[in-house]
Amino acid sequence: MTVLTLPGAGALALSVRAKALVFEDPKSLALLARVREIAPRPVSVLISGETGTGRELVARHLHELSARAARPFLAVNCSGFSPAAADSELFGHLKGACEGATSAKAGWFEAAHGGTLFLDEIGDLSPKLQRKLLRVLSAGEVVRLGAEQPTPVDVRLIAATNVNLDQAVLAGHFNQELLRSLSVATLELAPLRERAGDILPLARHFLEFYRERLDLGPTELGADAAARLLEHSWPGNIRELENAMHHALLLCHGTQITPEDLRLSALDSRAVPSELGADSERPIFEQALLELFEQELPNLFDHIENLVLKTAYHYCSHNQLQTARLLGISRNVVRARLIRFGQIAGSVRGSRHTQESRAPEAREITG
Repeated sequence: MTVLTLPGAGALALSVRAKALVFEDPKSLALLARVREIAPRPVSVLISGETGTGRELVARHLHELSARAARPFLAVNCSGFSPAAADSELFGHLKGACEGATSAKAGWFEAAHGGTLFLDEIGDLSPKLQRKLLRVLSAGEVVRLGAEQPTPVDVRLIAATNVNLDQAVLAGHFNQELLRSLSVATLELAPLRERAGDILPLARHFLEFYRERLDLGPTELGADAAARLLEHSWPGNIRELENAMHHALLLCHGTQITPEDLRLSALDSRAVPSELGADSERPIFEQALLELFEQELPNLFDHIENLVLKTAYHYCSHNQLQTARLLGISRNVVRARLIRFGQIAGSVRGSRHTQESRAPEAREITG
């Protein structure tokens, strides 16, 4: 069994990323074959898949199987950039070129020279940065902020997204030419619910990982617990499975994990689609919509959109990034909607999808 893990996985307890990936399910085996096929080719790669499906792990494996394996692999989350710092972070700056630039600094492209740069959540880049990134891919050089002369860079770019970039292009949120440049080769990671053959191998991997980390005695996955894992829909994908196994070990009082130890929600989202078309016993959300329709409210769509966004925002403890991931939209769109509906202060400045202003967050770099 092939198992991919993140370096230093034990120190990433708060990460939303998948920290392990196995290839047991037929869909995963087909993905692995595709990775091995395109890894040696010197082309850009676009990886799509839900959050927590293992996009960075796949990117790392592409790097390790390429001729650049001995060179740097840098992983950067585009959603963590502040608008003011994004250009400098990616492309570098000269001394005095921007606020806080007390010395010259290389950006991520220069830092990854000769190796691979993985840009996760590529859909969160502003239109300006999308255009600049396209020029970098076309010319093979970057221009630092404040510089007049370009700097050549030799970088293999791997990008990833959890949103449909084709739809983003149609909506005017993503540069079509950039999408073409990024998707010379593409990989699509199926959600965990669609590759059931990986669930139990992953569960046993995490069980052993946390058993050793917690210094516990031998513990195995009971048959009933295994069946419960296979029944669950895993909306949080591999990260949710990891949490479930970690918590199960903390709750387990014997040598065998039980369904009660897993503490999984009794609601299985896979059952929802079949209910949506039923004439009786409609889901609560559908019934609520019907009641709203009967009221003939003005601007009904805005009302519903506001309600969904506000509820998700409160559910995510007012965290815009988590709200975006929950709803499957970009963080820029979340902020624009929050401003529009009066949930937060700010100015949309003529666009509903303006790059949001936010304090710089800790940037994510591994490798």
